[in-house]
Amino acid sequence: MQKIGFGEQPWLLYRHDDSGHPHVHMVTTCIRESGKRIELHNLGKVQSEKARKEIEIAYGLLKPEESGNRQKYELSPVNVQKVQYGKSATKRAITTVLNKVLKEYKYTSLPELNAVLQQYNVMADRGNITSRIYRNNGLTYKILDVEGKSVGVPIKASDFYNKPTLKFLEEKFVANDPLRQTYKSRVKNAIDWALLKNEKHTLQSLIQALNKEGIITITRQNENGLIYGITYVDHQTKCVFNGSDLGKQYSANAIQERCIIKVSGQAKISLPSEKQPGQLQDSKEFMPTNNSLMEALLDQENTGDALPFELKRNRKKKKKRISNNQ
Repeated sequence: MQKIGFGEQPWLLYRHDDSGHPHVHMVTTCIRESGKRIELHNLGKVQSEKARKEIEIAYGLLKPEESGNRQKYELSPVNVQKVQYGKSATKRAITTVLNKVLKEYKYTSLPELNAVLQQYNVMADRGNITSRIYRNNGLTYKILDVEGKSVGVPIKASDFYNKPTLKFLEEKFVANDPLRQTYKSRVKNAIDWALLKNEKHTLQSLIQALNKEGIITITRQNENGLIYGITYVDHQTKCVFNGSDLGKQYSANAIQERCIIKVSGQAKISLPSEKQPGQLQDSKEFMPTNNSLMEALLDQENTGDALPFELKRNRKKKKKRISNNQ
């Protein structure tokens, strides 16, 4: 503010966390205490641009001119085809992923961590509940193929130089929880908006809509194909949320209730006036149950003719009067 000539002006600085990147807004006035106006012509091009460059140098900030260099820091998925069935190659590939994910993402449980790792064909595994490694609080990391099956040789967590053991992760779980709270609203708003604007209201359409916002949706199913869990990975804020952590309406069961269940590949809607074989008459079984005002207005049950009788009667009289004049 000093560099652009507003150092003596009253101004307000506040931080926003409502998007993928935290940012600040500044509000001030161009009228001085004396009542004279501060000249704003070419303020951005001349003064603000110069001030920005000086601040970037003074504080070592990333320069927009060098934004192309950001790509070198982005994480690329592990190419399983290049991983050999040897400990060295496997360890090197897993280390590349762990160095990035463990440090930058905010997860609070092993399933949440795996929701991120599996995007890069890596998985942290405690083994079977009856296994020795599980009983001893051990942990291994392994490479997954495109079908999610383990390939290569699992490596003990203690064999990695940064020691990503179960004890280390449990400490991260506790530390990460308060750090991700600020970003809950972004995921919740994205889900609500996707359900509101999408006419299909299917689980698949929701997943596709969230994916466009940088949010990956991972569902967990049992042997019968029943979805019992859902996890959201926000790659913009680097936060992972189990559905129920966002609120009951974002859990696996609630999301399925808010979506139309696809039957035999076709989305079916049960209207109140229909009697379809094997289906309930109550449309709530297939319609979203969000209680927002907008969805209530869009509900099929609320689209009846609500015109008052008096208005109907007046309208008929008006038509009759026009007819007589003719």
